[in-house]
Amino acid sequence: MIGEGIHEEVLRALVEQHAVRECLVARINGGPDWGLSIRLGGSGARWVPVRSRREPLRSWASLTAVGRFADSVGIKGFSVVL
Repeated sequence: MIGEGIHEEVLRALVEQHAVRECLVARINGGPDWGLSIRLGGSGARWVPVRSRREPLRSWASLTAVGRFADSVGIKGFSVVL
């Protein structure tokens, strides 16, 4: 889940436009924190991580917290890699 990243405001707009194809939640670099990535468009599209204003990756301490964030931006579901 490494890349340039997408900011929350852009993510919210993409969700509203139904442009987000898939959402994936996974541990960041095998650590304790969770990250959220999205895939846009057609086949072969790459995963783009959600980033914070200051960090290249936004992280959450629990799946519950990721779920609350996802709900707040309009994401209705996501896959989880355990």
